[in-house]
Amino acid sequence: MSQSDQEKKRITVEINKRSYTIVGHEEPHHIRMVSSLVDQKMREIHEANPSLDTAKLAVLTAVNTMNEYIKLKEECTELMNYIEKKEKEDRGNHD
Repeated sequence: MSQSDQEKKRITVEINKRSYTIVGHEEPHHIRMVSSLVDQKMREIHEANPSLDTAKLAVLTAVNTMNEYIKLKEECTELMNYIEKKEKEDRGNHD
């Protein structure tokens, strides 16, 4: 077994009333938090669309999650650009 395999952690979580074993390098509390958020998002979508089967529910959850991720990434980029601009203005004012 390689050293990186030894460092991997295994944790069982429940998402949408099913158990999944997650294997990775993240801390167990992080995996539980991520799994809880996925479960919560799936419940929200299922409440609004109770006729969806599990596969369609999973795809809609992924699409919604990626949409939120992209929006947050764009906001982060805008903020970083704004900070950079302000820092350049401050340096220009001190010269």
